[in-house]
Amino acid sequence: MSTSVNINGVEFQPRLLINGEFVEASDKGTFNVFNPATGEISCKVPEATEDDTNRAVAAAKAAQPAWAALDPTKRGAYLKKLAALIREHKSTLHHLEAISMGVPVNHFFHADFGADEFDYFAQAWPHIQGQSSVNTPGYVTMTFRQPFGVVACIIPWNAPLYLFAAKAAAALITGNTVVLKSSEKAPLAVAYAAELVARAGFPPGVFNILSGHGLPSGRCLARHMDVRAISFTGSSRTGKLIQEEAAKTNLKSVTLELGGKSPAIIFDDANIEQALTDTMSSILLNAGQICVANSRVYVQKSVAPKFIEAFTKRIATIHGGNPLDPQTQMGPQADEVQYKNILSYIEEGKKSGKLAVGGKGRLDETKGYFVEPTVFLDTPEDAKIMKEEIFGPVLNINTFETEEEVVAKANDTEYGLWAAVFTNNLSRAMRMAKALESGYVSINCSSPSMGRDLPFGGYKGSGQGREGRLHSMNHFLEVKSVIIKLDEKASSQWNM
Repeated sequence: MSTSVNINGVEFQPRLLINGEFVEASDKGTFNVFNPATGEISCKVPEATEDDTNRAVAAAKAAQPAWAALDPTKRGAYLKKLAALIREHKSTLHHLEAISMGVPVNHFFHADFGADEFDYFAQAWPHIQGQSSVNTPGYVTMTFRQPFGVVACIIPWNAPLYLFAAKAAAALITGNTVVLKSSEKAPLAVAYAAELVARAGFPPGVFNILSGHGLPSGRCLARHMDVRAISFTGSSRTGKLIQEEAAKTNLKSVTLELGGKSPAIIFDDANIEQALTDTMSSILLNAGQICVANSRVYVQKSVAPKFIEAFTKRIATIHGGNPLDPQTQMGPQADEVQYKNILSYIEEGKKSGKLAVGGKGRLDETKGYFVEPTVFLDTPEDAKIMKEEIFGPVLNINTFETEEEVVAKANDTEYGLWAAVFTNNLSRAMRMAKALESGYVSINCSSPSMGRDLPFGGYKGSGQGREGRLHSMNHFLEVKSVIIKLDEKASSQWNM
């Protein structure tokens, strides 16, 4: 099987980017990347070893002092160049995402959003500001905001190019050097972006890019004594393991954006058509493989029959198809593991709730990992499919009568990433926003509608810390306190 991909007659060979050089894995190891729409192997990709990971961290450590000392406008110039290259190669990046994780090309926004992130952070350096004070008599005090040094970014497979940009750009503009690891499920677009990093001219060692599984490269980064901060987006299980490894080694700073079981709450005074459109789009985007998908929908009883009839009728018309076809509405699940996992949850759902739509996989029919959009009704709140993240096009619709009842149901989860509320009553909207245990609450819209300058992150098991624009920069900056004595007669309460 080829280690390269043919894109419109041009061969592209994924490689590791370490210290400014493209290399194979040190042991020549590779892993297969499958096209989830066909089940065929797209190509082989290098599996970074522990030695490769250590070399990448060493290169980043050596490059960091000079990178941090560089005029931030010059650091920003590299980011601007990379943003332009991403836009220039957008169609290639679309293709690679489609054949590695099945994102339909007409839904692919990752390149544009990723380029926007690099553009934004290229000019965000003036926000790297400390504070000063004369509140201590006889002294001037101040704080510095300084980079950690080497940071690791471990990104997921469901939005790899966007998170490649959002995490790395914030780390780089603040003067850190980066070792980024892509997911083994969808490494192709990031591997191609590594080519663009090289073309943008980043100094050797500043931006290193690895591909591979959590073992060994991900664990190596989490354990590494020279990695001082780590940003991870992915499953709660893996996030806990990263936190454990960080705690056991050098207590590196850790930001985690993890899973969700997001509720959408629809009151009887809401615009039902808008609520229907938004909640259906949320669960179907990326074939349900997004952490903020509103997988639990609660509808007030008086309007529930109308909503359910319209929702089930419309979602039944959605079918998965070739992600390279511009007419495709929904792509496949990312791989066989994801496909089988979703079907197992659907079988569990049939035992506890009422199956209204879907409920089947289409592997035998299509040779791809397609799952029908699936809706369950009247599922008990303690059922497995109401409690656990499915990460697929599977939705539960339940009903409620009062605010107090639905708040209790919505909050009865170990997740707290996103919640949506549909109502035309402003006072109710604000009460709900305050009461819901969620890091993000949207009113009269649902995921993935986001404010560009808002912090993003979860309550409870959905993670720790916040990311998003300036909030991401905070994660990659240490705070140092400085005190300067001006008056020799100034006394200190600590003098013996």
